[in-house]
Amino acid sequence: MIVLTMSAALIAGAVDLGAAASAFRLAALGQARSGGTDEPTVTPFELQRLFDSYALLQAQEQLKISDEQYTKFLPRFKALQDTRRQTLQQRTRVLNEVRRLLAESPSDDGLLKDRLKQLQDIEGRGDADVRKAYEAIDQVLDIRQQAQFRVFEEQMERRKLELVTRARQANRANARPLQRQPNNLP
Repeated sequence: MIVLTMSAALIAGAVDLGAAASAFRLAALGQARSGGTDEPTVTPFELQRLFDSYALLQAQEQLKISDEQYTKFLPRFKALQDTRRQTLQQRTRVLNEVRRLLAESPSDDGLLKDRLKQLQDIEGRGDADVRKAYEAIDQVLDIRQQAQFRVFEEQMERRKLELVTRARQANRANARPLQRQPNNLP
């Protein structure tokens, strides 16, 4: 049964990886619309999901996780990713509220204080949840794999930032030719 589960996970991951490559290519080319025809757009959420799938496949390879370990590692790694994402979403939501409150001419200091307290609570809960997720992952990995996992995560974060930077640069580069085209109206 493990082999069947592993095969299904690998096939799903390969499909996600192929889709991730296409999505990153689309994002890098900045092709949301071209010549009046709609092309598929990729949302930041979809890109993150695809990158998470890519990271999961890379983790199995780089950490040399056995099939038995992988079935336990998979849900724990996903839980870590989900925890981080949820914390970031909550934090962003509250920061947007703080930004809105600061933009109001006479801002309500009581509300600002409340939102800052919410931020502290979110960050504290997020840190505790991430620690628990790491503990769950560490239960599956040996000490060497635990160390490799920490290094791997840092490498994946760097890779993600590189991809985002390249996509933004490509978007700017593709926007320039459109801005420089002369107006061909009679």
